[in-house]
Amino acid sequence: MTGTPATRDRDASRVPVLGLTVLYDPRCPLCVFLKKWLAAQAQLVPLRFVPAGSEEAARLHPRLDHRATLDEITVVGDAGQVYQGAAAWIVTLWALREYRALAHRLSTPAGARLARGATLAAAKWREAQSSRRWGGGVYDRGDGWRYDPAVGWTFEPPACDSGACPAVPSR
Repeated sequence: MTGTPATRDRDASRVPVLGLTVLYDPRCPLCVFLKKWLAAQAQLVPLRFVPAGSEEAARLHPRLDHRATLDEITVVGDAGQVYQGAAAWIVTLWALREYRALAHRLSTPAGARLARGATLAAAKWREAQSSRRWGGGVYDRGDGWRYDPAVGWTFEPPACDSGACPAVPSR
């Protein structure tokens, strides 16, 4: 995946990728399925899976827009390379022994259109599922924080029945 105009602009062809962190949404059935599938594949480049929007993701990658990682697949290389959307899928396939040749084909202009279409189809399916599960596209973390595309992040403290209320968690 070296030598394309996009990688030359970032000088990524000179930075070897020795490991990738795949940020995935643990509440999305498709994301969880793909995480398990990827983990079961023979890897030429090790893949690490971290829940998107989690404290671990924020600690590992403090400069990322973690809200965006909940909307679009994001993969981070060990040297700080950030891949999103179709590029994230391509680099993830590139890390797998059986799919590296496919990743090279998808990195061509014609292949990139196919990869983008597949990414958009997955996003559309995911959006339809989240509308059913989370009420109109609202992402509810379960700890009081909710993300509604219409209003952004909001926090409603959980009910305090015991009198000892938990501290307000950070996003």
